[in-house]
Amino acid sequence: MAQAGQDAKFFQRGKIEEFRAELQAAEAKDKKFVKRKIALKKIVANITMGNDMSPLFTDVVQCLGTPLLEIKKMVYLFLVSYGRSKPDLIHLVIPNFLQDCNDRNPLIRALAIRTMSYIPIPVVTDALTENLRHCLKDRDAYVRKTAAICVAKLYAADPRRAEKGGFVEMLRDLMLDSNATVIANAVAALSEIGDRQDGVIFRLNLTTANKLLTALGESSEWGQIYILDSLLRYVPERHADAETMAERVIAQLQHANSAVVLTTIKVLLYLMNYMENRRLIDYCCKKMGPPLVTLLSSGPEVQYVALRNILLIIQRRPAVLKNDVKVFFCKYNDPIYVKLAKLEIMYRLARAENASEVLAELQEYASEVDLDFVRKAVRSIGRLAIKVEPASHSCIQALLGLIETKVSYVVQEAVIVIKDIFRRYPGQYEGIIPKLCENLDLLDEPESKAAMIWILGQFANLIDNADELMDDLLYSFLDEGAEVQLALLSATVKLFIYKSKSETAKELVHKVLKWATEEVDNPDLRDRGFMYWRMLAINPTVAGEIVLAEKPPITTDSDRMDRGALDQLLLHTGTLGSIYHKNPETFIRNATGKALTDSPALNTNSRAVLVPLSRPQLPDSVVRVAGPGPNEPRSETQDADGPLPPSPPRPVATTKPETEEDIENDEDDEKDGTSEQEEAEQTENHNSDPYSNLDSAFGNYLADEPRPITEGSHHARHNDEDDLLF
Repeated sequence: MAQAGQDAKFFQRGKIEEFRAELQAAEAKDKKFVKRKIALKKIVANITMGNDMSPLFTDVVQCLGTPLLEIKKMVYLFLVSYGRSKPDLIHLVIPNFLQDCNDRNPLIRALAIRTMSYIPIPVVTDALTENLRHCLKDRDAYVRKTAAICVAKLYAADPRRAEKGGFVEMLRDLMLDSNATVIANAVAALSEIGDRQDGVIFRLNLTTANKLLTALGESSEWGQIYILDSLLRYVPERHADAETMAERVIAQLQHANSAVVLTTIKVLLYLMNYMENRRLIDYCCKKMGPPLVTLLSSGPEVQYVALRNILLIIQRRPAVLKNDVKVFFCKYNDPIYVKLAKLEIMYRLARAENASEVLAELQEYASEVDLDFVRKAVRSIGRLAIKVEPASHSCIQALLGLIETKVSYVVQEAVIVIKDIFRRYPGQYEGIIPKLCENLDLLDEPESKAAMIWILGQFANLIDNADELMDDLLYSFLDEGAEVQLALLSATVKLFIYKSKSETAKELVHKVLKWATEEVDNPDLRDRGFMYWRMLAINPTVAGEIVLAEKPPITTDSDRMDRGALDQLLLHTGTLGSIYHKNPETFIRNATGKALTDSPALNTNSRAVLVPLSRPQLPDSVVRVAGPGPNEPRSETQDADGPLPPSPPRPVATTKPETEEDIENDEDDEKDGTSEQEEAEQTENHNSDPYSNLDSAFGNYLADEPRPITEGSHHARHNDEDDLLF
C-alpha cells in the first residue's frame, strides 16, 4: 500500500521533451537504474492517463537492454500500447525480443513472448512463430501457460500461419499437461479459437473431458470457469456418461465465486438433456437452488445477473426454486431494476399454494412511490388472477381496492388487466363493470382507453347507458391514436348490434363508419371500416354472429419462451446473452451460436425442439481437433466433417407438452414400427408449405401478453413440471 501511495506522484501530465531529457540523463551515473525507473514510471502513468507518449518510442526502446525486470515490464507495456502504431520502427526491438525469449529467467521469457503476441505486425509475427513453438514446450509451467494464450492471439492475427505451424495440435497436447493452470489456459485458447466463425471445430471426447475434470480441483477459479465451460463441447453418447459427469461437477456449486457457480449450473442444465435417471435430475435441481439463493445476498449488480439467469432457469426447470418464492420478495432499498426482475420471478413461481402470500406482497408494492414499479405490480396482480384460478376472486377484490384509490396510473393498469380477466373467466365478474365506468374520466393513455372501450362494446347489453358513454368517447375520435380508434370502431359496431333499435346507436355507427372510411389515413382502420359497413349493409344478422362470436378464453400458461430457444439460451448462462435473453450472435459481431447436439442419449422432448445450427463453410486447410486420448468408436455421422446434423423433429403438435406416458407410448410405437408411407406423406405436406415453420417466429418473448387456450393447454397445466423436467 505504501508503494502505491508513493507512485501516485507520477500521475501528473508531463511534456515529451522533459521525459526525453530525463531518459537521456539517466544513461550517465545511474548504476542502480533509479533515474531510468522513475522516468519510465512517469511515462507509463501518462499512458494510463490517456496522453500520447508515442514520440518517445526510440528513447524508451533503448531501455530494453537494462537487465532489470521492473524496467523491462514497463518498456514492454509501452510496446503493447504503441507497437502496432509504429510498424516502421518495430524492427529496432526484434533483437531484444529474441534475446529475452532465451533468457534464463522464466518471467522474462514469458514477458517477451506475451508482448510479441500483442503486436500483430508481420515482422513480429515471423519472429514470434519459432520462439512460440519452443515456449509451448518450455520446462517452466509459467512460460507454457503464457504461450498457450499467445497461440490464440497468433490465430487471431494470422489463422493460416497458426494452422500450418501446428500450433493448434500443440495446444491439444497441452491439455494433457501435468500443470492445472497450463491445462486451463490451453482450454481457454482452444475455446477462443473454436468460437471464431473461421476457427477449427473444438470438441471433447470422454477421455479428454475426464482429464479436464481431474484438473478442475487444482485450478484457479478462472481456470475452473474455462474448464467447466469447455465441457459444453462434450456430447454424451450414453446416459451413464452424462450422469457420471454431472455427479463429478456438482461439487463446484459450493464454490465462493459466483461465476464458477453459474458456469456449473450451466453445465448441469446442459447434461440434464442427456440424462435418464429421474432421481438424479431431481437431486441436481434440488442442489442448484441454495447457490442461486446465496447469490441474492451479493451486491445489486450480481443480484441482477443472478435474477436474469434464474428467470431463464425456472422456465426450464421450475422445480429448482418452486418453494423459495419468499426469497424474491423486494426489499425497500433494492434498486428498481432488481425489483422489476424479482417481480417477474415472483409471478413465475406463483402457485395455488403460495398465491395468497404473493398477492399480499403485490398489494404492498402497488402503494410504492416508483411509478414503473407500481404499474408492473398492478399488472402482475391481474396476471396472477389469470394464472392461478383459485386466487382470481382475491385478485379482483385487490384490483377493485386499488381502483378506489383514484390514482390515475393505478386505475389505468387495473382496467387493462381486468379486461383480460373478463376473457379468462367469462360470466363471472361482469358485476364490477359499473365500478369501472365510474372512473372513465381517469383514463388518458391509449392502452387503458382501448381496454375500457373494449369492455363497453363487449358488454354493451349489460350497461344501460352504454350509448351515452360511447357518444362521449367518440367526441375525440379523430384526435385519438390508431389503437383507440380501432377499439372505438369495433365497440360502436358491437353497440349497434346489441341495440339495433336505438336511434342513438344507429347515428353513432353511421358517424364512426363515415369517419373511418373517409377522414382517416390509417389503412388498417379504413379497411376495417369498409368491412364492417359491407357486413352491416348485406346481412346485419350474420354481421352480429361474426362480431359477437364466442371468443376463446385466455391464459398466461403459454407465456413461457419457446422451448428450443430456451434450451439455446441456457447454454449461455452467466454471460451477456442470459441478461439480454438473446443469443450472442444477435448482438456480437462474428460470434458463433450454440445449440444442443443430437446424440443417442438426447432426451426425446429435447430432440423434438432441437434448433439446427448452421456454421459457415470453413477453409480447406482448417485443422479439425478432436481432442487427445485414445480413439473412441464413433458412428458414421460423427466421422463426417462438420457438426452432427440434428435429426428432423417428428410431426408432433408442439403446443401440447409430452408427459411421461406420451414418451413411453412413443417408445412402444417405435418398437412396433410405423407406416413409412404415412410419415413420407406428412413430411411431403409439411415441406410443401413455405410458411409451415413460422408458427413461433414472433411470439417468443411476449411475456406480458395473454394468449388463447389451445386444445390440450388445460392438460398441459397439470403436467407442467413433468414436461419441463424431461
